[in-house]
Amino acid sequence: MITNISITSVFVKDVDASKAFYIDVLGFEEHTDVALGDGYRWCTVKHPNQPELEVHLTIPGPPYSPGMVAEMNRALDDGGMFALGLRVDDCQKTYDELRAKGVAFIQTPEERPYGVEAVARDNSGNWMVLVEPRAFNPADFA
Repeated sequence: MITNISITSVFVKDVDASKAFYIDVLGFEEHTDVALGDGYRWCTVKHPNQPELEVHLTIPGPPYSPGMVAEMNRALDDGGMFALGLRVDDCQKTYDELRAKGVAFIQTPEERPYGVEAVARDNSGNWMVLVEPRAFNPADFA
């Protein structure tokens, strides 16, 4: 039986820089950072409020094909990769705090049927959706 999600991966351009961004800017904590041979590095961070979920920060590479790695790197360069959806308690306040720390946003906080949403980029260009959720039903989207 599956009991939860324990790991998700975010492809990044530079593991050290991304680890610093997730820890110093977003407030995550280091979990694991080890070299496993053949140049492979296992680096995970976790949020203190959700320690059972590790975010694996990794550079595109094997076992993906060289063509797929090139496409992922191109998508990172174009800012076309998705990283995480992050729940926030106050979207406007979080937006203001992260902007003050230099985080780039591609969407300011906006009202949606499901809450208030803003879209930022991490330091590798990945999209991060910030959502201050509220109760909704499917009819709210009609």
